[in-house]
Amino acid sequence: MSTTKPISSPVPNVWYPTLSFFMLAIGLAITASFFIYEATVSRKNRSLGKEVTLGAVASVFLGFGSLFLLLASGVYV
Repeated sequence: MSTTKPISSPVPNVWYPTLSFFMLAIGLAITASFFIYEATVSRKNRSLGKEVTLGAVASVFLGFGSLFLLLASGVYV
C-alpha cells in the first residue's frame, strides 16, 4: 500500500496577510487606473484591448487578494 501525503498549501500560512494586502492594493490601483482611463479618454479614442486587459488583470489580482484575505482570516475555501 502506498502512503498518502496530507494536502498542504504551496504558500506558507505566514505569507497570507502580506499576499492579501499587496494583491488587493495592486488590484485596486489597476481598477483605479481603469476608471481614470474610462473617464478621461473620449469614446472615439478608446481601445477595447486596453480595457479588457486592465479589467482582466485587476480581476485576477482582486480575486487572489480576496482568496488570501479569506485564508488569512481563517476561512478555508
